[in-house]
Amino acid sequence: MTFLEVVRGGSFSQAARQLNLAVSVVTKRIDQLEWRTKSKLFERSTRKLVLTDEGRRLLPAAQRIVQDVNEALDSLHGRAARLDGHLRVKVPTTLAVFHLSAVLARFQQLHSNVSLEVIVLDRPVNPIHEGFDVAIGMLPSSFDEVTEIGLSPLNRFAAASPGYLQTNGIPHHPTDLTQHRLLNFQPIGSSWAFTGPHGPINVDITPHLSTNDGHVLLDAAVAGNGIALFASYMATAALQRNELQLVLEDFPVPQFWIRALVPNSRMHLTRVQAFLTFVQAAFAEDGWLVAD
Repeated sequence: MTFLEVVRGGSFSQAARQLNLAVSVVTKRIDQLEWRTKSKLFERSTRKLVLTDEGRRLLPAAQRIVQDVNEALDSLHGRAARLDGHLRVKVPTTLAVFHLSAVLARFQQLHSNVSLEVIVLDRPVNPIHEGFDVAIGMLPSSFDEVTEIGLSPLNRFAAASPGYLQTNGIPHHPTDLTQHRLLNFQPIGSSWAFTGPHGPINVDITPHLSTNDGHVLLDAAVAGNGIALFASYMATAALQRNELQLVLEDFPVPQFWIRALVPNSRMHLTRVQAFLTFVQAAFAEDGWLVAD
């Protein structure tokens, strides 16, 4: 609490007034915290205090601890009816643009007392180590002391523009892909998986294009630059407009699952439970996520 008051007030004296303590007591508490963390938390001058990099890293954790204690006290005294507090959420870039940004906006409109910090990343994260209440993703990953909640299956498929296929031919087996220009979404790696009549087929690829952005991938495929693997939410509209054409339909691409990873220590929070329920309902309404 003292650390947060010093951050808010910008000085030991202001924090002392808010806490009704002597300045020397506030200074001693910060000195003790710096000793415990073995880090310098503030750059000190005669005019103001500024957080160091270590102090900025400590700040979100300190805020969450105080929030959790306040929520626990409110719950003990029957004051937990109103949904409020802070949520730090990780979402994948393209899924955020195509779908989740609108879902998050609707959630916050419904729960206006909840503040959101939304971080857009296309890599798996351990929500405990990186300070997230909820990490939404679709790449397989699991961590100790983290609960996985399935949100929606996600169909994937291989596709290219009609112009590319007319010029370069249509692959009839996944191994034919080695003779084509391939456009790769970096986060899934450089081995493409298919399911054949006798089991899994994996094709190691050398990309003609490699990108971590779904829009770049989609634009390149529509322009006729090669064959790509797409999640259904990225390319269904382009298929309907005949800008893309499915290939290798006899060799399905294994489904991904969109999942929420939540630290076990955060699962009890009312705002986390409300958020998960809301997001699950939003995915359930949008069948196009698993559309062929």
